[in-house]
This record gives sequence, structure tokens and C-alpha cells, in this order.
Amino acid sequence: MSKESSFDIVSKVDLSEVTNAVNIALKEIQNRYDFKGSKSDISLEKEELILISDDEFKLEQLKDVLIGKLIKRGVPTKNIQYGKIEPASGGTVRQRAKLVQGIDKDNAKKINTIIKNTGLKVKSQIQEDQIRVSGKSKDDLQKVIAAIREADLPIDVQFVNYR
Repeated sequence: MSKESSFDIVSKVDLSEVTNAVNIALKEIQNRYDFKGSKSDISLEKEELILISDDEFKLEQLKDVLIGKLIKRGVPTKNIQYGKIEPASGGTVRQRAKLVQGIDKDNAKKINTIIKNTGLKVKSQIQEDQIRVSGKSKDDLQKVIAAIREADLPIDVQFVNYR
């Protein structure tokens, strides 16, 4: 029984769930009294959310509605990086929010450090935007997963291809 077990650490956002959350948030905004007559809108272009509203206060309310819907749909909100608020046409303000897909080099190094600090007999290798962790003991792999879940990472990670 010397066969190695492995799993991949990935960071993905399900864009279909994001689209659903945006649609539900837009319906709620149309029906809410505090948004009556405002020029508030949310749109999804590729992997970027664009929020438009009358002023910064309304934009924050718009974000709160959207984040609530994203959480209900199981979309990790840690993977949303908000840009700066900029003026838009018609006296409105716009904010772009990038959906982070994959694990960048800095976060991959942090995750590798966490894995090494566990002291378990596992190997981890960075493969583009994911990390493959392998080891002989499935218990060690479970402990690695637990250690990464406990760590306070700036992105949300999922564990896939557990074999």
C-alpha cells in the first residue's frame, strides 16, 4: 500500500452563481423603497462586476445587497477585489470589482509555507494557479486541509480531486 494520495488546492468562483446572485440583487433593488428613482445597476462583464449608483452611500447599500445574495448562493466573497470609486456619466459613481480566479504566486507561497510548517510527510507543488499536495497517508492530507482551513488567507480556497 505505497500508493500516494493527493488533492488539489484551487480558488475558483462559479460565474453562473455570480450571474444568478446579480439577477436576484437587481430584482431586489427594483422593489426596494430606498432605491426608487435611483440609477443603481450591477453588471457582470467576463470576470468583473461593475456597480453603478447615484452616490457613494447608495453604492455601499448596493454592495451590501449584492454580497448578501452572493453569500446565499455560496460564492466566496473573499475572492472579490474592489477597485476605487470613480465618477461616471449622469452624476453617478462607478466601482469595479474583480473576481479572483486561481491562486496567485504570493498566496501559493503562503499556502506552501503553511503546509511545510505542519511538519507532515507531504509534498506540495505549485501548478500554475493551483497547488497539488500529495502524500502516502490520507490522515496527513486531512491534517493539511484542516491547517489550511484554519489559516487566515486573503482568498477562499477549495479542495478538489481528493484521491
